[in-house]
Amino acid sequence: MKKYLVLPLVLVMAIVASCTKKQVTNEKVLNVSVPQKVKGMDPIFASDRYSNNEVAKIYEGLLEYHYLKRPYTLVPNLAQDLPKVSDDGLTYTFTIRQGVFFHNDAAFTGGTGRELVAEDFVYSLKRLADPKLQGLGWWLIDGKIMGLNEWREKYANADKVSYDEKIEGIQALDKYTLQFKLTKPFPQFLYALAMPFTFAVAKEVVEHYGPEFINHPVGTGPFVLPKFEQTNRIVYTKNPTFRKKTFPCEASEEFKAEGLTADCGKQLPLLDKIVVEILIEDQPRWLNFLKGNIDYVGVPKDNFSSAIPDSKNLSEDLKKNGVGLLISPSLDVTYTAFNHDLDLFKNVKLRRALSLAYDVSQSNKLFYNDTALPAQSVVPPGIAGYMESYKNPYRSYGEAENIEKAKKLLAEAGYPDGKGLPEITYDCPAGTVSRQVGEFFKKQMEQIGVNTKVVQNSWPELQNKINKRSVMMYGIAWGADYPDAENFLQLLYGPNKAPGANGSGYNNPEFNSLFVKAAIMQDSPERTALYEKLNRIAAEEVPWIYGVHRQSFVLKHAWLKNYIATDFDAGQEQFLNIDVEKKAELSKKL
Repeated sequence: MKKYLVLPLVLVMAIVASCTKKQVTNEKVLNVSVPQKVKGMDPIFASDRYSNNEVAKIYEGLLEYHYLKRPYTLVPNLAQDLPKVSDDGLTYTFTIRQGVFFHNDAAFTGGTGRELVAEDFVYSLKRLADPKLQGLGWWLIDGKIMGLNEWREKYANADKVSYDEKIEGIQALDKYTLQFKLTKPFPQFLYALAMPFTFAVAKEVVEHYGPEFINHPVGTGPFVLPKFEQTNRIVYTKNPTFRKKTFPCEASEEFKAEGLTADCGKQLPLLDKIVVEILIEDQPRWLNFLKGNIDYVGVPKDNFSSAIPDSKNLSEDLKKNGVGLLISPSLDVTYTAFNHDLDLFKNVKLRRALSLAYDVSQSNKLFYNDTALPAQSVVPPGIAGYMESYKNPYRSYGEAENIEKAKKLLAEAGYPDGKGLPEITYDCPAGTVSRQVGEFFKKQMEQIGVNTKVVQNSWPELQNKINKRSVMMYGIAWGADYPDAENFLQLLYGPNKAPGANGSGYNNPEFNSLFVKAAIMQDSPERTALYEKLNRIAAEEVPWIYGVHRQSFVLKHAWLKNYIATDFDAGQEQFLNIDVEKKAELSKKL
């Protein structure tokens, strides 16, 4: 899914107009905000965290992550059970849960949503593969499902794509039985079925709304949105026809100790409404959180030292107001990518020179309050393939000798003191912090004579530029779609070139060959060794300038129940709850 993220990521909520107005209601309303607009509500285009999270309020997949278990554990969602898997690992057979209905909508006969069936997943996966639609999640299943690539290629130049044509690798055996046949072992296949790219849509709805389907989301999920509009506010309401699905009673010990099973057995969703405000800048979000108008917030860098004075514990003032702090490592990596389509960046000495000019320690202090871990390569801590003791030889921590090494490499690359090197454009998202990150990058490059121009974009505009290969360099981040190093290494796999997940277009034959071998292996010491070798190549070839692996610092009000930090938060809202009485009481202090 991944899952591109704004750099740096700030999970925050609010609106300017509500900064001084308390919002206390008897309804259980979750008030949140995101820092970027989403592209729309079509699952096959949900390639970033923001779109992912919005799509997952409405649509659902066969599987999901158990909300209260760690390590992350897949459980059935629209599937009745986990699949039956053949001995060779190539055939997966699912039974679809009965009694699941799409939201009521004019696209259906009489306006009443019909029952979900196995054929809906056949249709939805074909949409992801449709060459005319260019779904941004195609990389996820490319080459993995028997007959699907051939179907895609057959219709690449045709005027119309036939969805009625049978594909051997994805079939509805009967109304409630779905079967996949893979071309080769794909150990991450079940993770793919928990990602919004593969969520179920209804053919009637897609055909009824045509090009406007992206703005008319109709799924089976816990919340309803009659129409999506590109405004700064999205309001979801509880799905009145949602199937029987209850809050989990099982939990890992740490969650049991925190009392997170108090809603055990209650019908989901627990909320009546979700209000999502889109606001790019930090400070209005922070002020709204302090006023109680939003329910949880990522701590902005400019407020970090006052909110968390020792980088570990919450300030006494916030504690008195019932605010809680959650700190957790994130499965992510921030980076500045080169566009490898350009001959300029095929020069590895140039890439290494630019990397050595960038002081990751100072960046960490300025933008992450010195709480992040400088990234040596692409794979983050916490999953096999990460090498704790490895140090990237082309990383700089502000040492004068590294600036000299960078200048020497720049000269060897053919650009002594930057002479002859064209101005480099650095594209980044809109927003004050993103602009500051860009200006910091520009100053770092000036140390070795490299001129840079910072260009800000709305989030959809930046995504579009990356997909069309119309950038030189860009700052971004990636959060895990699933807890496996393959999900990070595939960002550098040549055939995944944009509009796939490999936005930089890096294409190294040795890397590609090793990746293909590792990607079909089950978890084992041999696979881990291959992951580590790929990680070293990704470090020393410098396809990106690596940033950091971040920690998440989230503050939440005491009236927000069941909120936990998670790397896979798509669909999280169905488990959240609001204590209305406590909110009324605590709001008086704010």
